[in-house]
Amino acid sequence: MNKQYYVYIMTNKANTVLYTGVTGDLLKRIYEHKQKFVEGFTKRYNVNKLVYYEIFNDPGNAITR
Repeated sequence: MNKQYYVYIMTNKANTVLYTGVTGDLLKRIYEHKQKFVEGFTKRYNVNKLVYYEIFNDPGNAITR
């Protein structure tokens, strides 16, 4: 089974900020954002709504995208 990588875009409730990320486990990463586990931009601006994602088989392609 090939590992998948995800490019994702999230926003806040008011849709006033955008955050773009890359991860190998989309469900886990979205959960971490919603629970505010990590200090930084997404916690500060309450970014917790997934608005878009793409799936890649190669991490380099995901990062480049």
